[in-house]
Amino acid sequence: MATWLKIIIIAVIGYLLGNVSSGILVAKLYGIRDIRKQGSGNAGTTNVLRTLGWVPSVLTLLGDCLKGLIAALIGKWIAGDAGLLVGGTCAVLGHDFPAAFGFKGGKGIATSWGMIFVVNPWIALILLALVLVIVGVSRYMSMGSIAAAVLYPILTAIFQRGNEHWLMYLLFSIFAGALAIFCHRANIARLIHGEENRLDFAKISHIKSKIGNKNKK
Repeated sequence: MATWLKIIIIAVIGYLLGNVSSGILVAKLYGIRDIRKQGSGNAGTTNVLRTLGWVPSVLTLLGDCLKGLIAALIGKWIAGDAGLLVGGTCAVLGHDFPAAFGFKGGKGIATSWGMIFVVNPWIALILLALVLVIVGVSRYMSMGSIAAAVLYPILTAIFQRGNEHWLMYLLFSIFAGALAIFCHRANIARLIHGEENRLDFAKISHIKSKIGNKNKK
């Protein structure tokens, strides 16, 4: 099979995987028909966290990470390094702009992390640690995500040095970082104007699941 045909197949598979919205599916299990009509209007982990609490948000996070990871692994199996990057990146695009949900999805951070874990687990773990520290100190999830988007190409340039496909990895990391920043453009504006919402961990800890509330009625 021709390489270009393999890449097209990988791109389609990745994009379709990205269309599987973990946030929307998990929210439906908890009694919310469309999580995008709640809170920030986003289908990502943070909005699920604010709306439904810790457990649903963890399920959403895992689901979104798996999309990027599986798409990257399938791509690598079919077409090596190029397939890995195309599959993972298209999964992120499918998550951010899902045709199945009116092109209104999440911001791609968790799905990107799944792809990055396949690229290099050390880069993924460093980025995860960075996000946890920044969010823990500032309570701004967006700030942690934006910092990770900026650091990713830098870490790629360092860790992939010596790889024969170094330039390809670097270019894809720059695109992934730029895409994440683009999807956070509204958050960046709110951060600049001091209007971004902080995570209220105490409030989140006391959120009762919608299923629990329904069962009490």
